Amino acid sequence: MDETMLSWARQVAEKELSGVLPRRWAHSQGVAARAAGLGHFLGGDAELLAAAAVLHDVGYAPRLAETGFHPLDGARFLREEHGADERLVRLVANHSFALLEAEERGLREDLATEFPLLEEPLLVDALVYCDITTTPDGGRTTAQDRVAEIRSRYGDDSVVGRFIRRAAPEIFASVERVEVALVAQPR
Repeated sequence: MDETMLSWARQVAEKELSGVLPRRWAHSQGVAARAAGLGHFLGGDAELLAAAAVLHDVGYAPRLAETGFHPLDGARFLREEHGADERLVRLVANHSFALLEAEERGLREDLATEFPLLEEPLLVDALVYCDITTTPDGGRTTAQDRVAEIRSRYGDDSVVGRFIRRAAPEIFASVERVEVALVAQPR
């Protein structure tokens, strides 16, 4: 894999997250490590997945938080400050069913208009899988445990709590599709 995009992505994510949000940076590195394990199954999109994985939470960086919705803030930052690849920006903007959370925040139209969801289900599912099977500290977990952790951390009545309850069936289905595809891969 040509690692030009991935090297750049790591530098950007580390600069924005490591000093101010070290736990978020650890999570992003863990998500990127999960993505590296899927490279064989995505072929030419392996580097794109890995770059999106390390950058997916860059919008949490305090200096980037304009709307307070990290997928949108991160995607805008990547597009406006870096002129990043459109597919990469759209993956970051829509990671892990962000449209559902955008709806909870009154930002669905903004997200959907600026950053339409990629019509590449395997790639979209792969990023969901990597994100949702990685703990906040970068370790591995199950999708069920991660959703429970998110609900516990944010509370069921919060915006994130409402979103994750709504998104859970889709998240679990996405993770299952990736796991089935991984099992089907020749060894």
